[in-house]
Amino acid sequence: MLSRSVGFGIVGCGVIAPTHCDAIKDVPGAELVAVLDIDPERARSIGERYGVPYFTNQAEFLAQPGLDVVNILLPSGFHATVGSAAAQAGKHVLVEKPIDVTVESALKLIEACEAAGVKLGVISQHRFAPEVIKVKKAVEAGEFGPLVLGEASIKWYRTQKYYESGNWRGTKALDGGGALMNQGVHYIDLLQWIMGPVESIKAEVQTRTHQIEVEDLAVAVLRFANGALGSITGSTSIFPGLPEKLEIHGQDATALIEADVLKGFYNRANLGEVGNYGTKQTISDKNDGKGPGGAASPTSIGHSLHTAQVADFVAAIQENRDPAITGRDALRPLEIILAIYRSAAENREVKLSEEFSNSR
Repeated sequence: MLSRSVGFGIVGCGVIAPTHCDAIKDVPGAELVAVLDIDPERARSIGERYGVPYFTNQAEFLAQPGLDVVNILLPSGFHATVGSAAAQAGKHVLVEKPIDVTVESALKLIEACEAAGVKLGVISQHRFAPEVIKVKKAVEAGEFGPLVLGEASIKWYRTQKYYESGNWRGTKALDGGGALMNQGVHYIDLLQWIMGPVESIKAEVQTRTHQIEVEDLAVAVLRFANGALGSITGSTSIFPGLPEKLEIHGQDATALIEADVLKGFYNRANLGEVGNYGTKQTISDKNDGKGPGGAASPTSIGHSLHTAQVADFVAAIQENRDPAITGRDALRPLEIILAIYRSAAENREVKLSEEFSNSR
């Protein structure tokens, strides 16, 4: 257990870097000690903004005194390589979503951290949203009864200029995918976290409105291990961009989440029996505009949920326990997305237990 503050260093000073820096500043017992980027101007800009040393050389960065945790905010295809180097240098690793773009690379990072005896966490900050947690606990407590249907909908809008703003965006090698791998991964993670393991997937994907290597539209039908069905819709082609949604339906309850806000929660205990033809519930408008939805722009995302995840990671180090979201936890949404791609490419149902047996 550290007797001092846990020192964090940022690798990658792009769009999401201020979110992480602000989150670290807000966590008692955490301290930002350095930043790194291969672009000298980006490194200088973030370093000066937060009053910490900035580097363009990885070895010098890793040698910075007081550096305990490396936050990796790079293009997804670099996560395992840079994370493994940090682990070998004895640093804990906190990596942005997705963990990487292939299961093989993800396992490389997981095993490097395990071998080095350091913590590995993967950003999935929406799991820390209070109303998402409320639904998760209600499902676990049996309030929903047998689960029936789970749906995740991520209908965002990104311009061609967005994809051209970085030479990694929309590429198979470094982005790993499109609307699902980059934008949809968070709510796909929430769907499987609440509904349980996915057994099989049948999907269609398209590149509909952009000139990119990967999908900007995907629709998938899921069968969960508990027998429930599910769906995932992900897109960056839906004008002008809508809030992300999660719907959880059980025999005895329904929860409707929009941008982490619980817009409707109906259960048999409160409503009683509703008659042979059911009842149509009006969805209340609880979203006050302060939610951390990313439909408009990543720069509009608040950092409160990142703060909660950073705080958990600090506690994991101090208490010598696993963080709330480990590298192996982050394999699950990655496997789902890769199974969707495989199903669409081969026009068949993909069983996850067969597809990813080596990672389980």
